[in-house]
Amino acid sequence: MYKFGLIGYPLSHSMSKVIQEAALKSVGLEGTYEILETEQEDLVTRLKYLRTNGFQGFNVTIPLKVPVTLFLSGVDNVANVTGSANTIKIMPDASLMGYNTDVYGFVEAIPEDYRKSLENQNIAVLGSGGAARAIGVGLSILKVSNIDFYVRNIVNASTMVEALRKNFPNVRMTCKQLESLTNLSDYKMLVNTTPIGMKSKAMGLSPIDEDIIKTMNKDSIVYDIVYNPLKTELIKIAKRNDIQTIQGLDMLIYQGAKAFEIWTGKKPDVMKMKIAALEEMVD
Repeated sequence: MYKFGLIGYPLSHSMSKVIQEAALKSVGLEGTYEILETEQEDLVTRLKYLRTNGFQGFNVTIPLKVPVTLFLSGVDNVANVTGSANTIKIMPDASLMGYNTDVYGFVEAIPEDYRKSLENQNIAVLGSGGAARAIGVGLSILKVSNIDFYVRNIVNASTMVEALRKNFPNVRMTCKQLESLTNLSDYKMLVNTTPIGMKSKAMGLSPIDEDIIKTMNKDSIVYDIVYNPLKTELIKIAKRNDIQTIQGLDMLIYQGAKAFEIWTGKKPDVMKMKIAALEEMVD
């Protein structure tokens, strides 16, 4: 009997329980997945609970992807480069091994033909949290030439960017004040990694104004990693202006499938995971 969970805050929007229990069913395993709201000040207590209550692994989301790394016995290469972990495996000795499956999920959700077109292009990323770090790695792997991170706190974000620069010296990376973003015509892709637009957190709002999104070229793409609601305000604005979009659900499914494989050694049926999530959203 497997036992997994999710920690972070807030979690009322989460689809992880639905998709992971669908993953278990798709490979014929019995188990449960618990949603465990955890604020940053409660992280230590929560980790003790997970280690002593029969869990084999858990996922980590906002705002704990970076803080959780302080309590890990080891990390995979991707988590090491990003400085953040979203998947933890609890080892037989109760030590915690950290992984980052966000990079895999982010890249896998981009249509293959479009991935190739990103090479040597300029990319704009909104935000500087754990997801932004992972996306910086994913974009660098895809050989983009430049990533501009638009953030509210440049001082905090500069630490993240410096770490990424050391690992990817061939990619130019800068931190810019979000308020300075007025034109997107030079960018092949805009990625939103902030929670703005998320159900229960600024739902119905866009992280940037429509007038700015209108400056994007028609062959560019808007990628919003927020997955609930399925069509965020940012996605709606992009579609309204005939700009291509990638919605966050696919990233969630792919990173979740990779996490499941780390925990169980089995590859789940990603289509069954996605159908389960879509049915839940419709309900």
